[in-house]
Amino acid sequence: MDAALRRDLEGALDATIVGAAALGGGDVNDAWRVALGDGRVVFVKSHRDAPPGLFAAEARGLAWLAAPAALRVPRVLADGDRFLALEWLAPAPRRADFDERLGRGLAAIHRAGAPGFGLDHGNFLALLPQDNRGAADWPTFWIERRLRPTAALAIARGRGPRRWLDDVDRLAAVLPALAGPAEPPARLHGDLWSGNVHVDEHGAPALIDPAVYGGHREVDLAMLALFGTVSPRLVAAYEEVAPLAAGWRDRVELWQLYPLMVHAVLFGGGYASSVQRVLERHT
Repeated sequence: MDAALRRDLEGALDATIVGAAALGGGDVNDAWRVALGDGRVVFVKSHRDAPPGLFAAEARGLAWLAAPAALRVPRVLADGDRFLALEWLAPAPRRADFDERLGRGLAAIHRAGAPGFGLDHGNFLALLPQDNRGAADWPTFWIERRLRPTAALAIARGRGPRRWLDDVDRLAAVLPALAGPAEPPARLHGDLWSGNVHVDEHGAPALIDPAVYGGHREVDLAMLALFGTVSPRLVAAYEEVAPLAAGWRDRVELWQLYPLMVHAVLFGGGYASSVQRVLERHT
């Protein structure tokens, strides 16, 4: 941790740092376990060249997820241009009912809703700006605020073929028929892969690293399934609170397109091929 970051943190937290240990696991930001002279231990994520507003937007997103009081969300202690300081959640072994708690809690957050498809401010997915301007319906939002701009960015960075824009046009024509029954906008985490489901000191689920907006609730479930599987116990508990529309599993790939495109932009590799296969199956 450099001297400037240490100084900014001490000022924001009104305490002296007596220890800072780097933590692993982050692809985008640096992470730290920070011990303070007043006895507190806090979690800090930092980025030397963070886009303006990155951590302030995340702080707002955490507060929005915490408002329904359905799942644990770490309390924000301070944020700055280069850092976000959160309460420390010491991990513990998962409770036996972890999946059920996560399913019921996620359903309750979704049911808390949003004013519309989108959000009243922009934010970020990883380091990429996320356009949350509203749209009249979900298929329009998904195409115009998620897929089309991300496909264009991938092409501009040489991480995707130019045909993706034509593929997105074709998907736009059929998405209203593929998207399932119309639903009111849900309060989404927005980046709910398994790594953003933390286990707190009680062995219960906690949500971290959001990219929030109002959207279709199936998006969070699709993200949970992107790098693994969604537990049947989680789904059953979710549906106790908010039954899912018929055919939701058939739509998972549609909602995985955006995070796959983002990964193609950020990391390249085989993500572009994954995007192409999904586009070909649905256009």
